[in-house]
Amino acid sequence: MTDFLPKCYRAALAAMSVSGPGPLLLRAEMEANISGGGDVGSAALNAYLKASALNDPLRKELHIAVSRWDVADPETKWADATEARTLERRQLIYRLLGLEEVQKQAFDLLFPLDSEQTVVISDSFTPWYSPEIRAKRGDLYYNSYSQYLADKNWEPTALASLDEATSDVVSRLSDPQQAEPYQSKGLVVGYVQSGKTANFTGVIAKSIDAGYRLIIVLTGTIDVLRRQTQRRIDMELVGKENILRGSNLDDPALRAREDYTDDPDWERKFVEYGFLPSTKHYPDIIRLTSANGDYKDLKAGIVTLEFEKRDINKPLWDPDNLPYSSARIAIVKKNKSVLTKLLTDIKRVRTPTHEIPTLIIDDESDQASINTSDPKKWASAEPERNAINDAISKLLELMPRAQYVGYTATPFANVFVDPRDAQNIFPKDFLVSLKRPPGYMGVADFHDMEKLDPEDRTFENSNEKALIRDATTDSGEPKLDECIDAFVLTGAVKLYRASKGEQTYRHHTMLIHESVKQTDHKDTAEDVYRLWREGAYSSPKGLDRLRKLYEKDMLPVCRARAGVYSYPEAFGDLVPYIGEAIAKITEVSSNPVIVVNGDKAVANEEVDFDKRAVWRILVGGTKLSRGFTVEGLTISYYRRKTKQADTLMQMGRWFGFREGYSDLVRLYVGRSEPDGKKTVDLYEAFEAIVKDEEAFRDQLRQYSVLVEGRPQITPKQIPPLVSQHLPWLRPAARNKMFNAEVVVRKSPGSPVIPLAYPQIPKETKHNYSAVEPLFAAASEKVRLRVPELKNVQATSFEAFVGEVNSTTVLAAIEAIRWSFEDYMRPDIAFLRTVCQSGASWLVIAPQTNEAGNRKNLPGVGERTVVKRDLRAGRNMLWGEPTDRKHRPAAQFVAGAFPDYGDEELKARLKDNMGAILIYPMAPDPKNLPDAPTRDQVVLALGWITPSGNTYGDPRLVQFRVKNTALPNAAIVSTD
Repeated sequence: MTDFLPKCYRAALAAMSVSGPGPLLLRAEMEANISGGGDVGSAALNAYLKASALNDPLRKELHIAVSRWDVADPETKWADATEARTLERRQLIYRLLGLEEVQKQAFDLLFPLDSEQTVVISDSFTPWYSPEIRAKRGDLYYNSYSQYLADKNWEPTALASLDEATSDVVSRLSDPQQAEPYQSKGLVVGYVQSGKTANFTGVIAKSIDAGYRLIIVLTGTIDVLRRQTQRRIDMELVGKENILRGSNLDDPALRAREDYTDDPDWERKFVEYGFLPSTKHYPDIIRLTSANGDYKDLKAGIVTLEFEKRDINKPLWDPDNLPYSSARIAIVKKNKSVLTKLLTDIKRVRTPTHEIPTLIIDDESDQASINTSDPKKWASAEPERNAINDAISKLLELMPRAQYVGYTATPFANVFVDPRDAQNIFPKDFLVSLKRPPGYMGVADFHDMEKLDPEDRTFENSNEKALIRDATTDSGEPKLDECIDAFVLTGAVKLYRASKGEQTYRHHTMLIHESVKQTDHKDTAEDVYRLWREGAYSSPKGLDRLRKLYEKDMLPVCRARAGVYSYPEAFGDLVPYIGEAIAKITEVSSNPVIVVNGDKAVANEEVDFDKRAVWRILVGGTKLSRGFTVEGLTISYYRRKTKQADTLMQMGRWFGFREGYSDLVRLYVGRSEPDGKKTVDLYEAFEAIVKDEEAFRDQLRQYSVLVEGRPQITPKQIPPLVSQHLPWLRPAARNKMFNAEVVVRKSPGSPVIPLAYPQIPKETKHNYSAVEPLFAAASEKVRLRVPELKNVQATSFEAFVGEVNSTTVLAAIEAIRWSFEDYMRPDIAFLRTVCQSGASWLVIAPQTNEAGNRKNLPGVGERTVVKRDLRAGRNMLWGEPTDRKHRPAAQFVAGAFPDYGDEELKARLKDNMGAILIYPMAPDPKNLPDAPTRDQVVLALGWITPSGNTYGDPRLVQFRVKNTALPNAAIVSTD
């Protein structure tokens, strides 16, 4: 296969880069004629694509082009007002390209349409960031950044999504050339370790291209994260010319003074424009911070922050001035001293601050940026702020053209900010929920969101079985020795794959996170070093131990999940790579451990993933959580407790991109960690977080759809969307919830399944009597069929059914006493609204065939009692009472499930009907007497509200404004 055909088609694509899709075959034939002729016809293109590899340059460029056209703005001239990411848009692209039917089929197969939209909830705004504006003002920085990512083998659909999502953000900022200043505030929600930095780097690139001239990036509170962010933006966006600004690297003295010239990636990976941008009428980027230097007083160097004006009689934002002024960028950590210096210097510049189009990017915006002062303690009606929030507030007050965009994976604290505080950071204008990127391993990839029976779980279908290991033995002893063995084995498998040319692995790391205390880090590091020495990895005993772990754990998971990557079936084939892995782990020091914390006496070795390969075991706390990327992380040992969901989520450094080793990842997590008189299952806690997170995202997705061309809700109505699945795990810390009012309404058709039933006889008796009217109403015995469903085999089950009215349902559920105060408050509030609409309800009491489980229950007669556990480690929560093969029947009744043909249910269907599932349960029904009393059986229930009614409010959201008569009252309980 020659280079002639791809050369012609790539030239044809280049000609369309600005104009949009055009006659592809015709242009390729023109290129062929110019180059001396050759076959580039339809059949030749089809044959080439059919034989091409995934990373073939032409195939990749075609995919990138088609994906970008898929997401282009509907206002683009060639798009003919077709909506992005639709089949209509794709068919238009094919027509404009002049493709034949066989080529359309090939394109559909190789370049499938990604129809998932970026979720945006936005207040009304004035569109300004049009294709024409982008073309007029130039796209130097964004085009360069996009090409940089393409060269890093970003998937074409990911590049298109980035272009779309960054435009969604920039278009909601104020036009930097607009005469009337407007301060936009927004929030971008990503996933932990999922590429948020890539998104805000893209936003910065487009903002500079569009006319923003002061960029302030607020990183986390630790310097290692600030340096990591500085280097990445310098390398991927700022580029060599803006870094050097004409400095002569041939002069050793000058070279030594420049950033990154000793960086191993300087020559190959730092962006190079080939010219200083200002020489071709693009803005230069002047750095106000450096690789190793946070913001410092400019003093006599204040001229660095002076903005150039072509016409001094006109403001900086004027179109006669703005294109000719350089951009300034400062990447600063959230530190009071640093931000004070920046504020002071901005006040000193001669350019009036109200003229400067400014973009503030707040990374990890739920950390430090939130005002955590207690309103009840304020001396006056004016807000009293903590240091960082005060600095951000002053920046916003000083610069009327400043746009604020917060980035976080844990947004709850941000949407709890008081929306009435004009100088605060509430995302009043927009909220963007980023799509989950391809190749990302997040919380859902470590949990089985569709629960499987233990006997049905395999390494292939169960994330928990494949990737999760208990951090301790049954007797409570830590499994650090096994964890270290797994680190050695997975390093060896990586080297085995590298020897096959399948992937390169620059870094290989293990994380140990048990405590925030530095003394604990020191003790743990000593334990690990001792276990490493005792491991005797080159001895027959050590190798035999590794073999057993490999054959029991690594090998079966690799068989199920390795995909295209190889692994040795015989342990003997892995042995040479074990020695090589140990050599890499001990290459820098005989000790495989690095302590990463603020104790300089212990943490005496810097972890710098940029300057050298890191094959080590990292022990630490805070420094290894917020925002910091642990490269090559494969084995994690996690046992640190916290009562805040956002804090816990940020500690999950094992989330991220694991290309070429996702099957090797293992999380050793505490399943029964002491917590006072109880124990905490940290794995269960992370599962609760993913439910909270997905509930938040699902509702954003639902409300992002316009109704009659207008937003269903604005960002001021976001706080009610926050949920909490575990009673002890708050969405955010107490001091971040003073001004929040959370009102959660379950969407119609969504199952509500409480788990917090008390096991105190008096309470059990009370609850039985409360639910008994519902239970007794289900008096007709029927057999209901279950069709073949996802994770459910076709079957049938017996049940008692009966209809009740809303008055009976509400009286029963409102009377239930829960293990935790206000446990079901939001759901019952919504249920009350549903019942007021006059809904009817079908009660379903499923029956099972377990011998000895049928009991003569008070008030109803013989019914099945199901076995469910109440374990201390679950913090007094029962196991899931409902059965997955029963739930579809209830969903069908409520209108939230397709008709699967059960005649018994069809005959009972009514408009505006919901369903109640009831399960009598006990830890061991066989131990109950034949006729148990009301205090011996827990009547558990779940309900599904009718899905066909919006109950007078199409937004399905309640938003309660803070009671202005009590301005200092905490609306969300912080007890």
